[in-house]
Amino acid sequence: MNDSLDEQIRDIKKLISIVWELREKCPWDRKQTFKTLKTLTIEETYELCEEIDKLSYEGIKEELGDLLLHILFYAKIGSEKNKFNIGIIARQLTEKLIRRHPHIYNDVKIKNAEEVVSNWEKIKLKEGRRSILDGVPTNLPPILKAHRIQQKVSSVGFDWKKHEDVLQKLDEEIFEFKEELNKKNKDNLEKEFGDILFSLINLSRHFKINPYDALEQTNIKFSKRFKYIEQKTKKLKKQINDLNLKEIDILWQQSKNEI
Repeated sequence: MNDSLDEQIRDIKKLISIVWELREKCPWDRKQTFKTLKTLTIEETYELCEEIDKLSYEGIKEELGDLLLHILFYAKIGSEKNKFNIGIIARQLTEKLIRRHPHIYNDVKIKNAEEVVSNWEKIKLKEGRRSILDGVPTNLPPILKAHRIQQKVSSVGFDWKKHEDVLQKLDEEIFEFKEELNKKNKDNLEKEFGDILFSLINLSRHFKINPYDALEQTNIKFSKRFKYIEQKTKKLKKQINDLNLKEIDILWQQSKNEI
């Protein structure tokens, strides 16, 4: 990919003109609003994540194009409402990037990536945020939200110092869950289970494991092994619920060897 910067800018300008023309002439494009596009944008984001997981460069390229279309679409709608446009979006982003990278564009000294993140949070507070947690989206999926919350508070020193402390906290939460099991209080049981999940995510972060990716890998692995059992069961001309636990376990162990 040896396109010059001028060639890339030319292609972006042509794309913008096409999106603007479609907004004016296409009945479907004319009907779209921020609200109607929102769920489609979420879907496109997940499709991009799927292609990234597969490390499919063709897929990533295509899905990035779809997301870029959405960004330009939102910018066009904003300009129609006289609220913002693609130029204002680009200008404000440029200003923010310069402001939040004083170690590049000013004389602030930074030793490593961790200090960059910590400095970002301090800058954001100076920009008017009341809490470093204000930047965590409320509708983020819970596992990702927990991970992001913990990253945020850790950047300002609110964190366990040793892995052993995190493991001990996890043991405490499991013990508290067991205590609630005896009481049979469903509401408290749910809260304690949430604490276990939060502690597990904390543990994953300390070992630099992305909990979202880790769980998704297990989802994929389990699904493949279950489908293996389904196929084997069909060859026996049976249903899974016709098998006893011992037979299921034998097939499960076989699937582990195969997959």
